[in-house]
Amino acid sequence: MINNPSHPKKGHLKSRDCKFTKAGIEYIDYKQTEILERFVNDQGKILPRRVTGNSARHQRQLSTAVKRARFMALIPYVTENLR
Repeated sequence: MINNPSHPKKGHLKSRDCKFTKAGIEYIDYKQTEILERFVNDQGKILPRRVTGNSARHQRQLSTAVKRARFMALIPYVTENLR
């Protein structure tokens, strides 16, 4: 097996940049449903930090915002095809 420095080692994920930090967003608002829906999969589950590349601070804010938007019926808990 040839060592390829550009290929990540097994078990190591490529580091991603936080989209909210890059955009300079301080607070994630639950009323911005377009943004929140990008971080929810087709089943309605919140995507984990290792997939989205969010910072820990913004991932906590994101999960709280999604839960608040669900409670206020701005986004669904589950998709229509799972009901």
